[in-house]
Amino acid sequence: MAIKRIGQVIGIKPSEIEEYERIHADVWPAVLATIKKANIQNYSIFRYEHLLFAYMEYTGNDYEKDMASIAADPETQRWWKITGPMQSQVPEAGADEWWHTIPQNFHID
Repeated sequence: MAIKRIGQVIGIKPSEIEEYERIHADVWPAVLATIKKANIQNYSIFRYEHLLFAYMEYTGNDYEKDMASIAADPETQRWWKITGPMQSQVPEAGADEWWHTIPQNFHID
């Protein structure tokens, strides 16, 4: 099975950095379980000043279906109601994305 590597970016409001980092130090177990059930592994979020960078690996067979299952999860929706207002889209984000997916330029195992 091939691993799909995904990198994404989004802005973080300067006034929200401390709270964003505090809540991500203890993400709700139901949100984590939903991510894992959707075949996401090795998921990390990094912050550089006012920019968040997410990296994840997808190991499933139907990415769109698995992402829809995350979006449909009630606890994840509740989490996003908290985290969403802390974030700000980058100008490059498309109409169908919140976090902007960026191309992979290099990889080595």
